[in-house]
Amino acid sequence: MSEEIPSSWVCASLGDVMDVQGGSQPPKSEFVYSPQDGYVRLLQIRDFGLKPVPTYVPDDRVTKFCETDDVLIARYGASLGRIVTGMKGAYNVALAKTIFDSRLLDKRYVFYILQTSILQTPLKMISRSAQNGFARHEIAHVQLPIPPLNEQRRIVAKIEELFSELDKGIESLKTAKAQLEVYRQAVLKHAFEGKLTEAWRKKNADKLETADQLLDRIQKERESRYAEQLTEWKAAIKDWEANGKPGKKPSKPRQHKDPTPITSEDVSSFGAIPQCWKWVKLGSLVWSVKDGPHYSPKYSDTGIPFLSGGNIRPHGIDFENVKFISPELHEELSVRCKPEVGDILYTKGGTTGIARVNTYEREFNVWVHVAVLKITQSLEPFYLQNALNGPDCYAQSQRYTHGVGNQDLGLTRMVNIILPLCSMEEMAEINRRIEVIESEYQRITDELAASLQQSESLRQSILKKAFSGQLVPQDPNDEPASVLLERIKAEKDAA
Repeated sequence: MSEEIPSSWVCASLGDVMDVQGGSQPPKSEFVYSPQDGYVRLLQIRDFGLKPVPTYVPDDRVTKFCETDDVLIARYGASLGRIVTGMKGAYNVALAKTIFDSRLLDKRYVFYILQTSILQTPLKMISRSAQNGFARHEIAHVQLPIPPLNEQRRIVAKIEELFSELDKGIESLKTAKAQLEVYRQAVLKHAFEGKLTEAWRKKNADKLETADQLLDRIQKERESRYAEQLTEWKAAIKDWEANGKPGKKPSKPRQHKDPTPITSEDVSSFGAIPQCWKWVKLGSLVWSVKDGPHYSPKYSDTGIPFLSGGNIRPHGIDFENVKFISPELHEELSVRCKPEVGDILYTKGGTTGIARVNTYEREFNVWVHVAVLKITQSLEPFYLQNALNGPDCYAQSQRYTHGVGNQDLGLTRMVNIILPLCSMEEMAEINRRIEVIESEYQRITDELAASLQQSESLRQSILKKAFSGQLVPQDPNDEPASVLLERIKAEKDAA
């Protein structure tokens, strides 16, 4: 590094120019959560985030304090290496304060340089058997490029000027992303109020069946499906009896019940829909609603994918981050709930209210957090997916979700979600238009994500130039850092 920095700079080991002191804290039984006389704010890593939890401890029970401009390093866990500043008080054991001679190092300079790979890379290479962390001696060898003090201040001023402009650009990108999502939700809402296909519907009015006619057809298909199940059950009973009644008696299939009728009050908060459409409850459109086992099964290293709610996404199923169960257990669980192509997978716990049509020609099974909805041939599955992912249905799914901690959208509540029903032909047209809109939405979202990534790369580029002497010009009148460092060392030796 010494060959890459200006001649007025010096490269010094962190341990030679800086001390790193871990914090202190009393037992949690002495914590209070509002200011009191004789108490001091105990700073924790979370206090430097978006959701701080102000905590106070007796000031005679802590020994390590920091000022607002002190620079601290997170020592443990997922926050390892995070550099924070801007708060005054005592600091706990998960933080370490940097201590150095202010004649040699500017605090804002230290704040920025410790965020770079100069420190972050060595920290990532440190491992612990229980959790990541570091001790002072493990980073003492880190080489810090040190410019003259005046140049450090010029570097900091330039960094903050450039970062300010960069942050404005990032904020604009985030605003654009948020506005795009608002537009997308508005389009989905219009789609399921009949506004998106209004002109198309008028043009094709003489060719379309009404929602009432379609619902009647769906009901007949559901009845026919139940009759098939009864026939299969009766045949299974005969085989079971003929073979001497081995094992458990085949269970009689239960007929899926229609939900309670919709009242005018139920739909009072929804927008108006065309006269040929109809409000229906989800339970009227399916012939079976099942979820996975209500217990944690025994997992295998390989076998059949076993999906939880987090594996279901609006645009696909995540088969990369899944657990597995044995083929034998899959067969056993499939007696109750077996996902098949064309089914709707609907999350009911965790990421509640995400619907996805199963388009995968592969065997898998689901946990309790995923419901498998089996629908009739008279219903466009992707229309149901889009409707359930729309703002009105999503709001209902959140309203029906109960529980503390592990929240769950129960099957008996899920079937009461209300959505609009139109003709099969209009469903297909709505799907086509949503697909075009979603494709454009994804394209713009990807562009915004790429721009945000470029912004982060630019931020790192600014820091790299800053700490190699390329961001601001050198001033020949500045005292070389090496001269100052030697003088400070001499003073310490004399003392």
